[in-house]
Amino acid sequence: MAAVVAQSHFILGLRTGVRNNLCFFDEQTVVFPSGNNCVCYNTVQRCQRFFPGSEKSQGMRALAISANRRYLAVSECGVEKATITVFDLLHEQGRKRKVLAAGDMPVQEYICMAFSPDSKYLVGQTAGPDWMLIFWLWEKQKVLATVKTSNPNNPVSQVSFNPYNNMQLCVSGTGVFKLFRYTEGALKPSSFSKVEAINFLCHTWMTEERVIAGTDQGRLLVFESGDLRREITTGQPGRQVELKKIRDSDGDVGPNVPQITAIVSYSKGFACSLGPGTVCLFEKTKEDGYRRSREIRIPADPYCSELSPAECQGIDSMCVSPAEETVAISTDRGQLYSFCLASVDNSKEEPAHFDFLSQSLHSKSITGLSVCIRKPIVATSSLDHSVHIWNYQTKVLELYKEFQEEAYSVALHPTGLFVLVGFSDKLRLMNLLIDDIRTFKEFTVRGCRECAFSHGGHMFAAVNGNVIHIYSVTSFENILDLKGHNGKVRGIEWSLDDSRLVSCGMDGAVYEWSTQTGKRESESVLKSCSYTGVAFSSDCKSILAVGTDLTLREIQHSQVLREVTADDVAHSAVAVSRSGRVIFTGTSSGTIRAIRYPLPSQKEWIMYQAHCGPVTKMVITFDDQFLLTASEDGCMSMWKIIDKEGRGLRSNRQIIHTEEILVTKSDLEEKTQNMVELSMRLDELHMENEYQLRLKDMNYNEKMRELSDQFTQHIESVKAMHQATKTEMEKKEHKHQETFAAVTVKHSKEQRDLEVSYSQKLIVEHERYQDLQQKHQRMQEDYEKQLRAAEESKVQVLEEQTQLYEAKLQEKTQLLSQCQEETQQQIREFKEMIKQVEEDEERKILHIQVKYEKKLHTEKETNVNLRGETGMMTQKFYSLQRQVEDKDTDITKLKQERQRMLGLTRSLESDIEDLKKQISGHQKTNQDKDKTISSLKKKNQELEKLKFVLDFQLNELQNQTEPQQEDINDKKERIHQLEEELIQIDKSNTQLKLTVSDLRLKLRTKDKEMQKEMQKVKDSETHLQRLQSDLHNCVGFIQEPRKLKDGVQMLYTRYVPQTERVGNSNVEEDIKMVFCRQRDHLEKTVSSLKIRLSKSAEEHEKVYVKIMKENVTLITEINQLRKELRVVRNQVKELKALLASSKSSSRSRPCSEEGPERGAQT
Repeated sequence: MAAVVAQSHFILGLRTGVRNNLCFFDEQTVVFPSGNNCVCYNTVQRCQRFFPGSEKSQGMRALAISANRRYLAVSECGVEKATITVFDLLHEQGRKRKVLAAGDMPVQEYICMAFSPDSKYLVGQTAGPDWMLIFWLWEKQKVLATVKTSNPNNPVSQVSFNPYNNMQLCVSGTGVFKLFRYTEGALKPSSFSKVEAINFLCHTWMTEERVIAGTDQGRLLVFESGDLRREITTGQPGRQVELKKIRDSDGDVGPNVPQITAIVSYSKGFACSLGPGTVCLFEKTKEDGYRRSREIRIPADPYCSELSPAECQGIDSMCVSPAEETVAISTDRGQLYSFCLASVDNSKEEPAHFDFLSQSLHSKSITGLSVCIRKPIVATSSLDHSVHIWNYQTKVLELYKEFQEEAYSVALHPTGLFVLVGFSDKLRLMNLLIDDIRTFKEFTVRGCRECAFSHGGHMFAAVNGNVIHIYSVTSFENILDLKGHNGKVRGIEWSLDDSRLVSCGMDGAVYEWSTQTGKRESESVLKSCSYTGVAFSSDCKSILAVGTDLTLREIQHSQVLREVTADDVAHSAVAVSRSGRVIFTGTSSGTIRAIRYPLPSQKEWIMYQAHCGPVTKMVITFDDQFLLTASEDGCMSMWKIIDKEGRGLRSNRQIIHTEEILVTKSDLEEKTQNMVELSMRLDELHMENEYQLRLKDMNYNEKMRELSDQFTQHIESVKAMHQATKTEMEKKEHKHQETFAAVTVKHSKEQRDLEVSYSQKLIVEHERYQDLQQKHQRMQEDYEKQLRAAEESKVQVLEEQTQLYEAKLQEKTQLLSQCQEETQQQIREFKEMIKQVEEDEERKILHIQVKYEKKLHTEKETNVNLRGETGMMTQKFYSLQRQVEDKDTDITKLKQERQRMLGLTRSLESDIEDLKKQISGHQKTNQDKDKTISSLKKKNQELEKLKFVLDFQLNELQNQTEPQQEDINDKKERIHQLEEELIQIDKSNTQLKLTVSDLRLKLRTKDKEMQKEMQKVKDSETHLQRLQSDLHNCVGFIQEPRKLKDGVQMLYTRYVPQTERVGNSNVEEDIKMVFCRQRDHLEKTVSSLKIRLSKSAEEHEKVYVKIMKENVTLITEINQLRKELRVVRNQVKELKALLASSKSSSRSRPCSEEGPERGAQT
């Protein structure tokens, strides 16, 4: 075994994906999972204690801390089954108390756990598809009860104990909110809320009966005794939060509503997360409500990029310290924040901000790790786009910065003033300033996964795929390109004198290069292995390499000297101590192995539980004091390297750490300018304060003078009053002495008189006492004689009474047997009555069921008929619409003909004007004009014929529209009838609801009567039992007459004055079972009837809505038809008027033309 060991010193990182991954141990100490450990971190002393996970663990799933803050439960997934380990937090080494398992039940994972308020019981919720809840008496490792809490489609998110009751639990999840109670050796559901549409993410107990739960839609629901009562609206701070009743169906919330992922209660109210990066505090009000008092947010990161702001972090877990002074949260990006509740000022409306609980941590896989010789700092790069600079001695984060791209590799310059970071696009050389990491040179090396400075700091090597580039730090020139690998290079390291460089790759090759010539000095190729890590030995004579073939190899002069094979886990990284005594390797399972050097021939190493993911990088500090490891789980672990006796390793090199830092000239000038301005401002404030102090001194001196004058006057007045009161007191004292002397004289006289009178009374009383004593003696003698006579008479009476009561006893025994027979008869009758009642109820229910089924059938038939009629109506409507369209086309044709006729009339008018001109100008052409007149008359006759045709068509249109109007009126009447039928259906539905409510009331009254009868039977049974026990006691005194007599008298006084009816005996268990079964049957039938009623109501509503829509469409179409008819009628009227005007004009024109012709002939 190795003589050198590693001891856990500090770990930086938070393991996400663990339920309840942050708990308070005390006011200054928190517990959280990191890597494969649970860490107990003191925030004041900055020290940690570790509780390592089990060796075969496949990961932690949940944490739980007991109410007394002593025990910590950790659930882990195993290869075969999951386990729960309980640690004692008060023990220094954190010893394991118990390891709990589910027995024979195959459990793969416990997703959440909870301790009881007295810390004696532990409950664990398993994952799907079984979703079993297991209840342990954990100190005895005994499973008390198990119960299934959900189905495979509804996952459970949280389980908790009632803090006021050890036996009550609450389980919440997707469509699940149940309360269980542990009674009679089983977990029984005490309430069941119908919340299938709600996804509960968290809940907390407020009182013994009240639970508040948060959902994925940003709702806060209040449950009282397991029933959903109301909802807390999340309003603005300072406003009263109303508690309103809600329904399960009111779940239509927008997609951007923040989720409530964590909630915790405290004495003043509760705190809950309200979306990414926000926590809201709610306080109790006098009206038994809750008021949103303050909002706390995660602050914006000053060095964060716009792509991943710190404000968008989801809150995974939340806890409050035992004294309720601090609230702490953990986020999904692996960060820890805290806020002091004592500093909450509810008068301020602007939100408060969280502070880092320790410091900023990595949230994704750490890809690079590097140390330097001049400063105790370590640089890490991660896929979360950040680079962190830590001080491994003080365990403080000195610098960090986030970038736009992922950081693949990092290397610190030996001076600690520069850092080399590889990104996807370029390799950047940066200055480590006092408060920033600033780029000053970029190199065109894409996707640099490995980079390293030489020990002298004058060169650095950077990997680009399968090529290694060597650059000069002073001139930034590419000195050498080392080519030879066929696969990606996974590791490089410089020798101590910087003359050689060793590299390993995924192609199975390990090459040793000369940094002077760029040639390979040695090589070792094993194609079956993909190497992941390489290092020089302490004397740089041999090379140590690890890869995927589970073997650690020592290579020298291209030959493999020694090999150490692992069991079943591959080595992923390697680091060699400067002293050469030990080699540390990291594995793909996250463990660390310490192997002594020279390498042993057998499998000898010490294994430590470190990380929950593969170890990506390992490095040992130059003073051999610390081992630093980084993993894909985003955690960096610090280990102290000590020997078996606990002492640190001695280093041959004396390392002196410097404290120099880089500051740019602009920053320095800006700071000096700020210092000058601040000093000037300080002087001004000093002068102003002195002036204000002088003014205040003057004001205070004046006030002191005024007060001193007032107090001197008051003192003088008080002295005068004191003198006056003193003289009055002397006068009153003199008067009191005189009155006291008179009273003493009077009292002495009265005392003498009383003594004389009472002495005489005493003599008289003494004489009376002697006479009374003599009378007492006489009376005593008389009473003794009377007692003797009474005893003799008593004996006689006793004998008579014994005989009498013996006879009565026989009668009572006979009566008792009769009463028992009667009770049995009554029990039979009661059973028959129950059967009859059950049969009657069944008949009634069957009758009601048949009745409602008939009604439903008739309503369905009417619905079908209505649908058919509506189809017919729609077909008729479509046919009418087609006819209307045909009529529209006819009307358009008529309009075209009318326009044509108008054109003809206009042309005729022009011809007439031409003829008039010809008649006036040319009298010789009269014959031609006669011919034209005759032609015009013929045209006029044709126009009259057209008019007749148009009138006939108009009449036909009117005849056709009248039946359509009648059909429309018939449809209106039919719609009215349908509306009346719908109203009747609604009335029948309301009547059905009333009958259902009456049936419920009858069932309740029957239940109450049954309870009363059962109570009577119980009372009668207890009465009989008491009578039997008393009779049994009396039978025991049958040989002792006096005791028997006393017992009989006691029976007589106890049972005779009461009603002589003997109660019925206890109802048998089978009757109860039959009654419960019948009640369940009735409840099921009532629920089925309710469902049918609701379905029928929904169908009626749908039909009613459909009919109303069709009615609306029909009415709109009817209105359109009416409008079109009106337009057609107006057009017909216009045509008629035009025809009449054309007729009158045609008649007037021939007459006027005949007149001048006759004049010309004469």
